[in-house]
Amino acid sequence: MSESPIDPHAHHHAHCLPFSAQLIGATGARPRTRFRFWAPSCKSAQVLIENGPAQGAHDMTPAGNGWFEASVESGAGTLYRFRLDDGQVVPDPASRFQPQDVHGPSEVIDPRAYRWEHTGWHGRPWEETVLYELHVGAMGGYAGVQKRLAALAALGVTAIELMPVNDFPGRHNWGYDGVLPYAPDSAYGRPDELKALIDAAHGLGLMVFLDVVYNHFGPDGNYLHRYARPFFRAGAATPWGPAIDFERSEVSEFFTDNAVYWINEYRIDGLRFDAVHAIGHHDWLRELSDHIRARVQHGRHVHLVLENERNSASLLDTHFDAQWNDDAHNTLHVLLTGETEGYYHAYEDQPIRRLARVLAEGFAYQGDPSPIHDGAPRGEACGHLPPTAFVMFLQNHDQIGNRACGERLRSLTSDDALRAATGLLLLSPQIPLLFMDEEYGSTQPFLFFTDYTGDLADAVREGRRREFARFSAFSDEKRRALIPDPNDARTFAASSPPAPDAAAAAAAASNPDRLDWLHFYKSALAVRAKLITPRLKHGKALGARVLPAADGSDANALVARWKLGDGETLSIALNLSQDEVAFGHAPDGKVIFETPPRVRERIDAHVLPAHAFVAWLTGDVSEYASGHDARIAGRQEHRA
Repeated sequence: MSESPIDPHAHHHAHCLPFSAQLIGATGARPRTRFRFWAPSCKSAQVLIENGPAQGAHDMTPAGNGWFEASVESGAGTLYRFRLDDGQVVPDPASRFQPQDVHGPSEVIDPRAYRWEHTGWHGRPWEETVLYELHVGAMGGYAGVQKRLAALAALGVTAIELMPVNDFPGRHNWGYDGVLPYAPDSAYGRPDELKALIDAAHGLGLMVFLDVVYNHFGPDGNYLHRYARPFFRAGAATPWGPAIDFERSEVSEFFTDNAVYWINEYRIDGLRFDAVHAIGHHDWLRELSDHIRARVQHGRHVHLVLENERNSASLLDTHFDAQWNDDAHNTLHVLLTGETEGYYHAYEDQPIRRLARVLAEGFAYQGDPSPIHDGAPRGEACGHLPPTAFVMFLQNHDQIGNRACGERLRSLTSDDALRAATGLLLLSPQIPLLFMDEEYGSTQPFLFFTDYTGDLADAVREGRRREFARFSAFSDEKRRALIPDPNDARTFAASSPPAPDAAAAAAAASNPDRLDWLHFYKSALAVRAKLITPRLKHGKALGARVLPAADGSDANALVARWKLGDGETLSIALNLSQDEVAFGHAPDGKVIFETPPRVRERIDAHVLPAHAFVAWLTGDVSEYASGHDARIAGRQEHRA
C-alpha cells in the first residue's frame, strides 16, 4: 500500500488504464490519445475515429500477445470504435463512456476534467456502516439519487450502495446484464454526473458502494467472443453464459484494474462483488483483494464485500470485510412468511434454531448438508469471525426482484412481526442493509426489468415465466402469463419510487403510515449510532438460545448476547410467533429499544409478548435512554 497520506489539495483524480483510450498531454494545444486493444483472435485491427480532425481509420501496430496499439491526434469527446480484421466494428471493451448505448461508439473521456469538492474525504470505518441499496435508474438517474442524499443521511444511513451502473443495452435494466464494465450507463447521466453524486454524498458524510459483476456478461452487446475468444474458458459455463478465464493474465488484469478504477477515479468507498461463487476461483479473489488494497491511497477506508452462495468464511479472515448473509435473510423470511418453496426449503427445518446460529456464529450453513444442493455440504466454520463480517438484510434487489411479482416483505407478513424483525436488523451487531424505500413501509413492488427487443425480449419473458413453473402458485400456465413482462416499460415504472419533488414530499408528509415507519427506522438507527456503533469493533457473540413454547416445543423466539469492544454486553430478545412466551429473568442492563411500546412491563412479568423485540445494553446509558423512551412514546401516541 502506498505510504503517501491523502493529499487534501488534490481536486482531480484519474486511474491510468494500461489499455483502452488514454489521453496523453490532454491540456496541450494538440492532445493525443493512446489506444490499446487486446484482440488475440485477430491478425490486425484499426481504430476508427468518428468525429473531429482525425476522423477516419487508423492502423494499429501489433505489440505482441494479441495487443494492438495506436496513437492518434485527438482529445476528449472523440468518438471511436475498433475495426476487426473481418470488417466488424466494435466498441472499446474498456470504454469509459458510451453516449449512444452499447452498440455505438465509445467516447474518449478526460477523467481529470471533474473538480472534486470534498477532497479531504477518507471514508468511514467499516463498523459505522449502515447500507442502503438502491437502483439508480429507478431513483431518477445520478441527479435523482443526489436529490435524496440529505434525507438518507438524516435517516441514519451511512452508505448508499448502487446496484450495477455499467453499460447495458436499452433505456433500463436491473443492472446485472451489463457488458461494458468501465462505462457508467448513459441512461443515468454522464460520468461527471456520477462523480458529482459521489462527491455530494461525501459532503454529507455518506460512503458510496458500487455493486460490480465480474462473473458474466449480459446477452446483448458483448463482442469479446468475436476478437478475444481466450477471454473465456473453453467448455466451461455459468448459469448466465461462458465462464470467464481468470487464469489468463490479460483477463485477470481487466477486472482488477476495473476495481481500482472505480475506487481511485470515482472515489468509490466500497465494492460489493456479485455472485463470486460463479467465479469459483478463491486464489484469484484473494489476488484481487491484495491488488486493490495495494493501490488504495494510504489513509482511505475502502471496504470489500462478497455475495457468495458457498459461505466461504476463509475469504473473510483477511481479504474481505464482509459477506451478504443470505442465511440470515432466508431464515427470517421463513419465520415471517411461512414460505418454504425454492431456496427457502433449506430453512424449513427448525428455522428459529438456524436464526440462533446466525446470531451466535454468522452463517446457518457451515459445512452442513444442504437439501437444495443435493445434500452436499455448504459453507465453512465461521464462529471465529466478528459479527461485522456479515451483512444482514430483510429485503434487497434479489429477494424482492426474484419473486414473480416483486412483492415487498410488508405484503407477505404482519406489520407487528415486520417491526420486530426490523428491530433485530437495525440493532444487531451485524451490518444492516436496507433496500430503497423500505424505511417508509413501502409495499411498492420491485420487479425484474430489461429493455430488450425482438427474439431476445421473447426469450427473456418466456424464460422467466418458465422459471416459476415449479412454484405451486404458478403451476398453471394461465397464472404464469400474468407474471409481468420484464421488457414492458410499465414494469420498470411500477418499480420506481416517486420522485422527491414538492408534491411528493407534501403527500408523504401527510401520510401517517409512511411517517410512522420512517420514525421507527430513525429511532432504531439513532440508538445504533449512539450506543452500539462506537462499541462494535472487536465485538464477539456470546451465544443465542431458543425459548420454549407453552407445550415445550421451540417457540419462534430467542435471546442472543454479544460482548462489545468496550466490554459492555448487548442483549436482545425476539419473538416472531403469534403467541407470548415465558421469559424468565430479563438480561442485565438498560432497555435501549423495544417494539411494541411498553414491552418491558410484560417482561417484568416474565412474559415476552408476540411479535416483540427488545434490546438491552449494560453500562451508563441512562441519559440517552430517557430521550429514546420519549421518542418511542411519541411514536405510540402518533399511531393512536
